[in-house]
Amino acid sequence: MIDDPMDRIAAALERMSPAPLAAPDFDAATAFVWHTDPDRLVPVPQVARVDLPLLIGVDRARDTLLANTRQFAAGLPANNALLWGARGMGKSSLVKAIHADVQASHEGLRIVELQREDLPSVGRLLSLLRGASQRFILFCDDLSFGHDDAHYKSLKAVLDGGIEGRPDNVVLYATSNRRHLMPRDMIENERGSAINPSEAVEEKVSLSDRFGLWLGFHPCDQDQYLAMIRGYCDAFGVEIDDETLRSEAIEWQATRGARSGRVAWQYFVDLAGRKGVTVSGG
Repeated sequence: MIDDPMDRIAAALERMSPAPLAAPDFDAATAFVWHTDPDRLVPVPQVARVDLPLLIGVDRARDTLLANTRQFAAGLPANNALLWGARGMGKSSLVKAIHADVQASHEGLRIVELQREDLPSVGRLLSLLRGASQRFILFCDDLSFGHDDAHYKSLKAVLDGGIEGRPDNVVLYATSNRRHLMPRDMIENERGSAINPSEAVEEKVSLSDRFGLWLGFHPCDQDQYLAMIRGYCDAFGVEIDDETLRSEAIEWQATRGARSGRVAWQYFVDLAGRKGVTVSGG
């Protein structure tokens, strides 16, 4: 029992402001997920991903991001990257595949997934990573901001770093369906209704300008779609003749009203199940 009033105050303050989080064992895994309340980095024993050679139709983005990641892993200057564009075209798959590919030759490379809603805690996460000997890809998937969303201000801590600067051992890779991280109609509405239209959206729009790399992803054509599926079949040992694959895959695409890498994978999973073949990843 604590009788001294000062001791009671000190105990209450300690509960309100817990001691800084101890650095986890970064050698326990190559991938981690950041959680808050309480703050913690949870190791991911096995990342859900596909191998880099299976990602078809994204050659330019793949080569650019791969070169950037190799530079970063080697301790050389590297840019933050924004992967934007069509849904289901492999943006997040590419980040995870490149991490695995580069990590095979640079054992100190780690990837840390950060949810958009946890962006306000990013300063605490950076403090935790700053002193580590490993190098970290901070990965934020499906990033976008709404009209009254102030989370984008927290993201500047990663992109600009504030007075401390971004840690040299951290780089940010983010994916988004939107090039400017906010809906086009919101940009136009604010420009049309604001007293000073340019200032109304400049802060949010300029956020995407802080990424050194902009990598665009566009809908695939039918040949690429079929090549993706054939690549999965060859990689996992699923046997099917070209004519059957083509007719089934096109029908599958038609029922979903879209053609993308994600739709190709979904058809392949169905095909593999019918063929009795076990697959993982995706």
